[in-house]
Amino acid sequence: MSNLRTLVFFATPPHECSYLHDREATTMFVDPRAQVDKRLYSQLTALGFRRSGSHYYRPHCEHCSACVPVRLNVDRFTPDRSQRRVLAKNADLACTLVPAAFTERYYQLYARYIEQRHADGDMYPPSREQFTSFLVEGATDTWFLEITSADKLIGLAVIDGLDDGLSAIYTMFDPSEEDRSLGTFAVLWQIREAQQRGLPYLYLGYWIRDCRKMNYKTRFRPIEALRDGQWQILAPVSGATEGPPGPDQGAS
Repeated sequence: MSNLRTLVFFATPPHECSYLHDREATTMFVDPRAQVDKRLYSQLTALGFRRSGSHYYRPHCEHCSACVPVRLNVDRFTPDRSQRRVLAKNADLACTLVPAAFTERYYQLYARYIEQRHADGDMYPPSREQFTSFLVEGATDTWFLEITSADKLIGLAVIDGLDDGLSAIYTMFDPSEEDRSLGTFAVLWQIREAQQRGLPYLYLGYWIRDCRKMNYKTRFRPIEALRDGQWQILAPVSGATEGPPGPDQGAS
């Protein structure tokens, strides 16, 4: 089994940044041949890495540090008035954790979400192979949160279990249910789940100050940011607006 001292890393050539269109990005990947167990995955996550399918990556841009890893200390979290409204609005929903797997039902929800919400992004056009390689392959302790209304699947959140918390990988929802703020609801559910499991953190991927799609993350306080190798409280950001979780460089 691999460990932090034996891991080999690779960097991609510079490519167009998915979020800041006037910049180029470089991504560092863990050698795909490495054997990454839950313990090593947890260590990588604490160092700012994310999982996308079988790949573990983090931004590695020479002249840019806009992508900031963030996590929430769940025991210190108190929902604000807007988040309490989201919980009340969705009190009728049923939420069930199931093992991560491909089903046509999940894929159809994913396809509608990508086609209607992210047609201008890297995930378009969706495909069954893409769904599997992105959300099913490489799973170590991975679960799908089914969000249903009257037995209709209206949301799906992908969650990884870590030694010190949960990692919010991706959330998708039925575009016709946009008024429910299911992206925020899924994060609130994961916060409660981490609390119930006695885990201190919910990892929320990367936050970019100048990317509106990322602004929702700073609505969850106190949010911590990884800067210069240290996790520290991120100061409140003015102008943060609520929005649904989307992919972080292709994976949230």
